[in-house]
Amino acid sequence: MATALADTAVATDAPLTWWRGAVIYQIYPRSFRDTNGDGIGDLAGIAERLDYIADLGVDGIWISPFFTSPMKDFGYDVADYCGIDPSFGTFEDFDRIIEKAHALGLKVIIDQVYSHTSDEHAWFRESRADRTNPKADWYVWADPKPDGSPPSNWQSVFGGSAWQWDGPRKQYYLHNFLTSQPDLNVHNPDVQDALLDVARFWLGRGVDGFRLDALNFSMHDPELRDNPPSGTPIELVTRPFDMQIKQFNQSHPDIVAFLERIRATIDEFPGRFTVAEVGGPEPLAEMKAFTEGGKRLDSAYNFDFLYAPRLTAPLVRASLSQWSGEPGEGWPSWAFSNHDAPRAVTRWTLDGDMGRMARLNLLLLLALRGNPIIYQGEELGLPQGHVAFEDLQDPEAIANWPHTLGRDGARTPMPWAANAPQAGFSTANRTWLKLDPAHSGFAVDAQAADPASTLGYARALLGARRAHPALVHGDIELLSSPADILAFRRHTEGGSVLCVFNLGETSLRWSPPAGAGAAQLIATENHVGSGAILEDLRPGSGYWAMIASS
Repeated sequence: MATALADTAVATDAPLTWWRGAVIYQIYPRSFRDTNGDGIGDLAGIAERLDYIADLGVDGIWISPFFTSPMKDFGYDVADYCGIDPSFGTFEDFDRIIEKAHALGLKVIIDQVYSHTSDEHAWFRESRADRTNPKADWYVWADPKPDGSPPSNWQSVFGGSAWQWDGPRKQYYLHNFLTSQPDLNVHNPDVQDALLDVARFWLGRGVDGFRLDALNFSMHDPELRDNPPSGTPIELVTRPFDMQIKQFNQSHPDIVAFLERIRATIDEFPGRFTVAEVGGPEPLAEMKAFTEGGKRLDSAYNFDFLYAPRLTAPLVRASLSQWSGEPGEGWPSWAFSNHDAPRAVTRWTLDGDMGRMARLNLLLLLALRGNPIIYQGEELGLPQGHVAFEDLQDPEAIANWPHTLGRDGARTPMPWAANAPQAGFSTANRTWLKLDPAHSGFAVDAQAADPASTLGYARALLGARRAHPALVHGDIELLSSPADILAFRRHTEGGSVLCVFNLGETSLRWSPPAGAGAAQLIATENHVGSGAILEDLRPGSGYWAMIASS
């Protein structure tokens, strides 16, 4: 029986720009391609494989940090914002990426980490020297309580107090992450000025935008008030951080004023794009605030899907409905996997058929209104890599073993050639993370010539998406459907596409609503091409269909 249209149509009034609906391919450079045989991926390896990325049909790349760093958090502990770590290469290598990517029609986005630095950064070395030097207030310093204990009860993401005693200053400094990652005092206008100069440096070298890491950690409560307890049962936590509501160590209201300064700086270089990473259990308000009114950032993405144990229709429906498209609202971005989260295909596969789950993930991700972000290997259906305890590199995984999957399993080397040493990632005898031997069967060369492979499907699907503007930048209309069915219409004045998914565990029958118009199949979970519309949907399946405008 046909169901009525839900009253959830979304309007898109903003003028179209290159990034609105762009598909971004995330590169974790340490694990992408090693060209010098040291076991660590490098910038030259990215340049070498840009043709592969362009052939996928994506619009741009996001490169995780490659800046000068002691690599205690593998680049997210920056020791020089305007330097390139020798393990990744040189500025000549980076400039080659910009030149080649642009020639191939790809935009280049890079990470910016404005909430903290490495303790080896020159700014921190000067700041910790004494309490009167020019950078004394560039980091978050505080005196101990009278009993010598830390200034507040704030907890670090990686476990333990977020405060570290420092002998030279005879004060505590704040570190929301590792003790070697002191938090910048971004309330300080001089710190903001320095960070904006960093942005100008990379924009001047030709980057097309930034992904702003851990942005809601960039400002704290100056009164250093204690966080309230979250009430989370101890059996559900792996670290004290989960036992607090992060009310005062992050998410200060003044962040938005800094974002307006960032936006003004970005606008000195027209056509650039900014996307914020916003973590936390209830990030929506910040995502909206960070992207509001066209005077802050362009887009934001959160962890709705990155740590979800199951892919369900209610989850997706709730996430989509949060972005109503009202005037002044920012533009969402979506990621199912990244360098921090266990791979979605492993988290969400229920019946053991990871290939089918990988295709379904791509079909859904590329249908959502917003910017889809594909993490390297998702186009191959790459599952979470197995990393033995003795081979772990991730400090969080080591600290919490074996209670979390950690980040290393999503960071294992990219497999390029099934029968080559290290699956073509490197000529080194040992790589920084060991390759999971099971990943060789997913290698690019094992899939490239097979249109029925996950890689072949991804290429065809990206081509089909690009051929239908409604899927790129169209509005979205959620349709009434049974609980396990997710159905929505993407539409522009030039055409409409119906997107339907059965995310439940049983077969269901569903027909498009009355008035939706005739439909012609564009793509299904295992096929891209024309055909008759489907009404009988097996579990874990879906389709796109072109429909007449109603």
